[in-house]
Amino acid sequence: MDPCSEMEYEMPGFLRVHKSGLVERLDGTDTVPPSPSGDSANGVASKDVVLDTAANISVRLYLPAAATAEPGKKLPVVVFFHGGAFFIHSTASPIYHRYAASLAAAVPAVVVSVEYRLAPEHPLPAA
Repeated sequence: MDPCSEMEYEMPGFLRVHKSGLVERLDGTDTVPPSPSGDSANGVASKDVVLDTAANISVRLYLPAAATAEPGKKLPVVVFFHGGAFFIHSTASPIYHRYAASLAAAVPAVVVSVEYRLAPEHPLPAA
């Protein structure tokens, strides 16, 4: 058996970690791009912003149409941490992108969806 293909552990349907250090994510890898001009479904604009290049930390910002309709109007800010048990998904995952955009439109609020490093490559709490 090829030593690179030997598995260290597996979470069936979600993740495989090989003894070589290779990590295979089986779920949560689909992504959607931000919508800087606004989403056609709800008018919410989204944009990816890098906060720390060295640590590879970024956020996806969601700005509701209400913000551009009334310039200068103060809106609440919601900080959103996507699901995925710290090892799958991202701010760009379709399910969390749609949720954050719909939240921004419904409240209306600026939503800051935090992209964080995933385990097992970055074990908690250092993630």
